[in-house]
Amino acid sequence: MTLQKLLSPARCAVDDFNMINTGDKIAVGLSGGKDSVTLLYILAGLKRFYPNPFELCAITVDMGLKDTSEDEKQSLVQLCEQLGVEYRVVKTDIAEIIFDVRKESSPCSLCSKMRRGALNNAAIEMGCNKLALGHHADDLIETFFLSMFYEGRLSTFEPVSHMDRSNVTLIRPMIYIEEKDIRAFAKDKPILHNACPSDKHTQRQYVKDLINGIKKDIPFVKHRIHGAITHPERYNLFDKFLPEKDE
Repeated sequence: MTLQKLLSPARCAVDDFNMINTGDKIAVGLSGGKDSVTLLYILAGLKRFYPNPFELCAITVDMGLKDTSEDEKQSLVQLCEQLGVEYRVVKTDIAEIIFDVRKESSPCSLCSKMRRGALNNAAIEMGCNKLALGHHADDLIETFFLSMFYEGRLSTFEPVSHMDRSNVTLIRPMIYIEEKDIRAFAKDKPILHNACPSDKHTQRQYVKDLINGIKKDIPFVKHRIHGAITHPERYNLFDKFLPEKDE
């Protein structure tokens, strides 16, 4: 998978949802996983020719996990130097708080909030008005099912969302890109292994495995679900049939 093949759907998402405007300074949340590394490559590539000029930087939130080697961390520094991207590492004690102090049995939600808070603060300090996250098409689908199964809501994340408190706008340029294409692109890139103790033991992993199981019988199921979420004309739920209330 070449970068050029990923730039096309990313550009479509950016254009469809007006993600990038002239003068934006965009911070990429660079965890070092395949998704965030691919996103950094995409935005660095897009920066070369996109009609709305923008600045780009990258932020890594160091959670304090002990199993990440210094060589792996240095590979991200070298990647950002190679791409000409300003880079900052934010040291935190998130892992200690979640796993040692609070001993969370389901840590993902709290971890996500704490990491997002650290990212937002660093983005503001670096003068950024936008924060780019590496969520892709599979994440969009999985979040929809997680919300339905565990919260009883038909909901997923937005492609663009503004956070009033920090005045930072979240953008997700990879929502049209499938995980398999990201995995193919990133196979020879400097990827950090996931040192989280909860990796592969989460509700999201359960939903991912469930959808992949369905895919064995319905090979095109992910495309159908993604289309149902992203195309408003396919929406046909009960609120359409309720009579309008008199004011």
